[in-house]
Amino acid sequence: MLYETYSAEETAALGEKIGKEAQAGEVYTLIGDLGVGKTVFTQGMAEGLGIQEPICSPTFTIVQIYEGGRLPFYHFDVYRIGDIEEMDEIGYEDCFYGEGVTMIEWANLIEEILPERYREITIAKDLEKGFDYRRITIKEVMR
Repeated sequence: MLYETYSAEETAALGEKIGKEAQAGEVYTLIGDLGVGKTVFTQGMAEGLGIQEPICSPTFTIVQIYEGGRLPFYHFDVYRIGDIEEMDEIGYEDCFYGEGVTMIEWANLIEEILPERYREITIAKDLEKGFDYRRITIKEVMR
């Protein structure tokens, strides 16, 4: 599925729509360059899950867990993962295969441990269509 947004608010609203539809045990991956709106999308998704607390990118902590919504929300940013074994130390399996919803930024860096089925979200800019334009592609991945 292809979506186009023209503002940060529209990008967040799409994330919120996905969050409202998300089910327990689902894993989403989020791919895009720095500054493309991954955190904005994730904030919208958290809002769709009913999470009220502020959502920040867990770049230095690798994972943030939010439990105040209708489902737990596990937000990973694996940009700084140096070795896949770090994910074992964090206990990623409890999140990926738990009762919550998992969002993984920079998931292409940990492809070998992703579940057999997940939804891949790619966000891209196109400056010819405007500074705030985003092309958001969502596809089901089965490995």
